[in-house]
Amino acid sequence: MKPRASAPKHGLAAGEAGRPERADWTVDQGWKRYTAEEHAVWKFLFERQSRLVPGRACREFEAGMRDLPIGADRIPDFRRLSDVLARRTGWQVVAVPGLVPDEVFFEHLANRRFPAGRFIRRADQLDYLEEPDVFHDVFGHVPMLMNPTLADFVQAYGEGGLRAQRLGVLPNLARVYWYTVEFGLVRQDAGLRIYGSGIISSYAESLFALDDPSPNRIRFDLARVMRTRYRIDDFQESYFVLDDLEDLLELASVDFAPLYESVRGLAEWEPGIVLPEDGVLSRGTGSHHAARR
Repeated sequence: MKPRASAPKHGLAAGEAGRPERADWTVDQGWKRYTAEEHAVWKFLFERQSRLVPGRACREFEAGMRDLPIGADRIPDFRRLSDVLARRTGWQVVAVPGLVPDEVFFEHLANRRFPAGRFIRRADQLDYLEEPDVFHDVFGHVPMLMNPTLADFVQAYGEGGLRAQRLGVLPNLARVYWYTVEFGLVRQDAGLRIYGSGIISSYAESLFALDDPSPNRIRFDLARVMRTRYRIDDFQESYFVLDDLEDLLELASVDFAPLYESVRGLAEWEPGIVLPEDGVLSRGTGSHHAARR
């Protein structure tokens, strides 16, 4: 049997070969160069998630999807997405080759530019991809940027990221982004709902985050999250839950400098730990990760 070719790397993950000419790492999306096979991968992923997320995604995500020029038949044109986003929240989508350096990422966010990878995964990578591709970035992130609260929070995160780099505390702030924008849950009238892009763009994690007994679901606490490591190789062991998406506005206005000092040098917590002071909504069994150890 012929071995399957390894997946190509993009952007920062590809080293010097992935660095584009522009200092801000933006590239032309090259929409007309997408192949029929690439559009077919988008169609499969879009239709599969669109069947799954009703009743799982938060109402703000569903509203964003309704109002964007986004559908199953083709990979969206970033220019058309940006036209609608700019009118609603002042954001635009800019194409990048893949992962970008932290300082570039923060600079874009601070100026309401969302850097989206222009490549799409191969047909043999439908269920797992190490790098964020156009499906993760556009399906997962862009609908939420139509919401003013999330739009303001992500801009504030970009500004905060630039400060955190200067202070040498970026890992603490990165965990806030991870457990909110990427893997956040929120309580709404009908129950727990997904707003994090890393969940909502993943078929398997959309099921795991809400239905599986394995993970912990814990009320969001900023200092707690800043000290909690996360998984990049598997489903999350704990999800942190907002009482309301509007709580992100309070986070956006927090002076993080005293918080960084308060947690500096303190022990960091493993992803699956439950602390006595946690507001536990459901304590997980840990069975998924125990079986894989």
